[in-house]
Amino acid sequence: MRNDDTTGARVERLFAPWRMEYVKTADEKNEGCIFCLKPREEDRRSNLILHCDDLTIVMLNKYPYNSGHLMVIPRSHVASLAALPGAEFDALFRMTNRAIEVLRGVYRPDGFNMGMNFGRIAGAGIDEHIHVHIVPRWGGDTSFMPVLGETKVVSEHLLATYESLVGKF
Repeated sequence: MRNDDTTGARVERLFAPWRMEYVKTADEKNEGCIFCLKPREEDRRSNLILHCDDLTIVMLNKYPYNSGHLMVIPRSHVASLAALPGAEFDALFRMTNRAIEVLRGVYRPDGFNMGMNFGRIAGAGIDEHIHVHIVPRWGGDTSFMPVLGETKVVSEHLLATYESLVGKF
């Protein structure tokens, strides 16, 4: 839809009402760490938790960059790799490898982006509990939308992604 804004310039509008939840909660302070609290709750589906074991958690990113964007999280509430106990360090990266295998089997991506952000200034949304992001990538998944429209199109509903991946770990 194209309209004039208050300056008289022509602007494009893309309506995405589901983003309002993010906008409304972006500045709210959560009571406690979601990576510590959510796995304790019974409703794994609404919390987007795909897998929990004694050392790791696998959960979908609630605001994904692409379909299948997930996080692998150690159980220990630490802000750095150096603070992570040795067994948990090993388990974190074994589960990260397993998550890539699962995503490869279910979605058949052409590649992956994988990363960790340490500290708010580095882009960590939750900086007090380390976690690994894994984002499946396909040829052609970047289009004109992010460049021209500053909008990322995610092609699958989050709960459909959950249903595709739950039980695969």
